[in-house]
Amino acid sequence: MEELLNRMPEFEKKIKSMMETIITNIVLLGQIPAPTFKEKARVTAFLERLAEFQVDECTTDGYRNPIGIIRGTSPNRPPIFVVAHMDTPFGYDVDHNFTIRENAIYGAGLLDNSVGVGVLASLPAIFRHLGLEFESDIVLAGVIQSIGKGNLRGIRHLLKTWSTPIRGAVCIESGELGRLNYYSDGMIRGEIKCSINRSGGRRQRFQPNAILVINEVINQILELRLPLKPRSKIIIGKIFGGLKHGQIAHEATLGFEIHSDSDEMVKSLYNDISDIVNGLGHEYEVRLELKTISNVRASRLRFNHPLVKSTIAIMRRLGLKPISEPSESELSIFLSRKIPAVTLGISYGESYQQRSSVIKIEPMFRGIAQIVGVIAAIDSGVCDE
Repeated sequence: MEELLNRMPEFEKKIKSMMETIITNIVLLGQIPAPTFKEKARVTAFLERLAEFQVDECTTDGYRNPIGIIRGTSPNRPPIFVVAHMDTPFGYDVDHNFTIRENAIYGAGLLDNSVGVGVLASLPAIFRHLGLEFESDIVLAGVIQSIGKGNLRGIRHLLKTWSTPIRGAVCIESGELGRLNYYSDGMIRGEIKCSINRSGGRRQRFQPNAILVINEVINQILELRLPLKPRSKIIIGKIFGGLKHGQIAHEATLGFEIHSDSDEMVKSLYNDISDIVNGLGHEYEVRLELKTISNVRASRLRFNHPLVKSTIAIMRRLGLKPISEPSESELSIFLSRKIPAVTLGISYGESYQQRSSVIKIEPMFRGIAQIVGVIAAIDSGVCDE
């Protein structure tokens, strides 16, 4: 491990010399719109780049996740997975042209997750440039249908159908450099929709306003008592409704997430919200619907797990201060299947999930070096205990 740590500054320097190739891949792939459920064009371009970099195998699984495999020197070793989600929050109606300046790239989707996809596609060339060979096969997977209503379907299907054990995994996110995710909260993401019946039927005592009904839903959610242990929270993330200023709103929707390190508490809070929805629907004589958009189970590595300790050592050798928070992403699916994994960020950025996203170029090379170092650490056996 010490030999690997001593090579980290060298890795960073050599990766920086590949700046043109890396930025080309970020721009080439990132400028292709890939909203959730419509990632096909980006998938095709991603596979073409992997083929150009001469990976040993390019394919898609039964769910159309694009996969590149770099064969290792020891066929008996389980593979190491490196994954980045292909989809972004923006559709074809959003301008995806990037602007490159001296030390930053600007454009929609950069931080979620176009830089991650571009770096994933660059890894075969980076490994070759660094003169690295691995005992394990390296599986480079760009997973689809990940964010929002995608509910991590791509990675769920890939791992469910993968036929061999998996040695360990690294999940790549564009930002932020310094993140080290090794545990996931239990989470349910839901929507509550209020609809007012405008045609016929029994006359209501009062004319309800869908926005005001949703407002009362929020008030009652905020009155729920949340325990300090298990650690729990309810996030009110979005609300929209109505057509114009002078007309009572007939429809409104609320988006929320429940987080806790206890799956039982997540379910309990969801049931509490369901009771609120049913009660207010009856009281206001409106149609209130509660729908689950996505969910993950709580799972984690321990702080003293060799993968976590090795990752921290690599980050510190590169001058990075690890910051750990829960991550309800591809990481949670690996961990729920007892596969050691971490999520790492590539660079620093601004305007996350905004059309005006910005990511800094110079720190990217440290971010990529840490990813390469963690892959090498997994190959050396830190996940084998």
